[in-house]
Amino acid sequence: MSWIDDSDDDEPEFDESDFRARPNPRANRPRTKRRPAHADATVARVLGVDRGRYTVLVDENTPEERRVTTTRARELRRERIVTGDLARVVGDTSADEGTLARIVGLEPRTSLLRRSADDTDQVERIIVANADQMLIVVAAADPEPRERLVDRYLVAALDAGVRPLLVVTKTDLADPARFLSHFDGLDLEVFTSGRDEMPLERIGAALIDHSTVFVGHSGVGKSTLVNALTGSDRATGHVNEVTGRGRHTSSSTVSLRYRDEAGTGWVIDTPGVRSFGLGHVDPANILGAFTELALVAEDCPRGCTHLPDAPDCAIVEAVSEGRLGPEGPARLDSLQRLLATFAGS
Repeated sequence: MSWIDDSDDDEPEFDESDFRARPNPRANRPRTKRRPAHADATVARVLGVDRGRYTVLVDENTPEERRVTTTRARELRRERIVTGDLARVVGDTSADEGTLARIVGLEPRTSLLRRSADDTDQVERIIVANADQMLIVVAAADPEPRERLVDRYLVAALDAGVRPLLVVTKTDLADPARFLSHFDGLDLEVFTSGRDEMPLERIGAALIDHSTVFVGHSGVGKSTLVNALTGSDRATGHVNEVTGRGRHTSSSTVSLRYRDEAGTGWVIDTPGVRSFGLGHVDPANILGAFTELALVAEDCPRGCTHLPDAPDCAIVEAVSEGRLGPEGPARLDSLQRLLATFAGS
């Protein structure tokens, strides 16, 4: 009788003694991609950002309203948290001295205002989240108003779906009429302000129930206006007599509350800028802000730029034939100027 070994000689045999566990040098639990749901998180408004710390407003518009200092959770290390964000916060939100809460998530944003990298700044900057208005502040003189910079602000606002407003300061130094004629075709509310005539009530009425970001060139009086409206003490500066340029005074973006008998609103003060990159803009959003022109543009050839040299542009033809009424030429001129500003960015 013969014995046949039918085992596979090439297949190794294992037992428990062959198991080798990789040591965990930190003696902690293995990492997991599962994150806690934080169902108990409190939604708070981000008022300002300073060196990795975020000041948020908890229990807004209640008797328990308070400002809490927070940091961001590790899982948000690649997420940009900016002034105006609505953040989900956990931890100690008592606002007691020495306490620190934690931001674990962000609510969906309704708008995002940003400026692209350009020759003066190599990094794209998110300016503010959830604003619904942009108040552009320019000076009638000292420094001289820059139409092209205002155009760039307008393009960024229209792209973000934010309503633009315009304030011209220092009208006691120069008549702003010629400058303002540049914007005749726009649906733009304009305020003028001089040394002895600051229309705080009119501007304030436009701020109620809104979140308004203030932008402007350095030295135009933006921080002075913010202080007058909110009672804050943001630093103010002057214009260099040699260069004609304003000195940067506001170094960070911060939300401040406007309040009067009619209601409240949010004023978001930003550092002064001398340029505004538009590389992120979708030109369709610029056209969309001109409702009546956008309807006519549906008959334009594919890829039409709507600029003066655009062949067979339906908007140009409608305006030349008088089909858009007496306001048509000014509206078309404004659209073309803004599109040209974007194209040259």
